[in-house]
Amino acid sequence: MSSAVSSPTISRQQAISIAEADALPVYGNLDDLTLEVALGADGWHVDYWLRKPRHAGGGPHYVIDANSGVILSKKYSQ
Repeated sequence: MSSAVSSPTISRQQAISIAEADALPVYGNLDDLTLEVALGADGWHVDYWLRKPRHAGGGPHYVIDANSGVILSKKYSQ
């Protein structure tokens, strides 16, 4: 198992801002979702989860490069 990036150029808050800038045009708002952020070996993992798991749908999930801020992957669950 790989460890997290030791000194990311992109901060946690910057990663959240990058994800929100991409997600808001698609979702309209993220108010009903819970945010989870973790720094992994492949970058920032920014995930939005339903607060009420029995509801249909879901939120966006991102991996953002911790040095460049580029979105490496994204998945929309609606």
